[in-house]
Amino acid sequence: MKIIGLTGGIGTGKSTVSAMLRDLGATVVDADEATRAVQAPGSEGLRLLAAEFGSGILTAGGELDRARLADIAFRDPEARARLNAIVHPRVRQWMAERQQEAVERGDPLVVMDIPLLFEARGAGAFETVVLVYAPEDVQVRRLVELRGMTEEAARARMAAQLPIDEKRRLATHVIENTGDLDQLRREVERVWRQLSEGLEHHEPEDQEQAGAADGGDALGPPRVEEGGQLGR
Repeated sequence: MKIIGLTGGIGTGKSTVSAMLRDLGATVVDADEATRAVQAPGSEGLRLLAAEFGSGILTAGGELDRARLADIAFRDPEARARLNAIVHPRVRQWMAERQQEAVERGDPLVVMDIPLLFEARGAGAFETVVLVYAPEDVQVRRLVELRGMTEEAARARMAAQLPIDEKRRLATHVIENTGDLDQLRREVERVWRQLSEGLEHHEPEDQEQAGAADGGDALGPPRVEEGGQLGR
């Protein structure tokens, strides 16, 4: 069994790569999914967030207004720290439970999809880390053209993360995402073959080490796509 980390930067296409790895047979434990689960209506996480930041972060239907909360947290580092203190422990627990379920099933390859893996845990959290890479100018263009951000807003979101080229130096494998979907799929399949080599002989990684990087602290500031904890 292999447990690997998957990370990227906002606008690099990590979520697309994660879906492709899932299609190829990987078990994906997704930090974004964890965050949505612990902030769902009726959850303790959402109740605590509303108590901390006020009912203004809720929609009329009682759901989390992610854009509103993101705006608060991005403007105020202290507010972001309070947000993280509520969300991170619950995300860690959710991801640890999903990882343990995969271990008990004997799933051969588990991908821990963590947006801000390096920022929160450094380079040693996993023996193997896959980075989805796009140059900074491509990140900015995608955020402006596809997500409707201003260039200033896009660069502010990127500044909340480790620079993508620094992440590249820390990664074990790099998936280039600078072309079309077919090119990206070929990149994913290339890395998948490398990850799958000798899989049947691979011993499970130390669970204490893998669990320590289960995603909570990797979810930095609230985000649009790969930027942090509020998800899409």
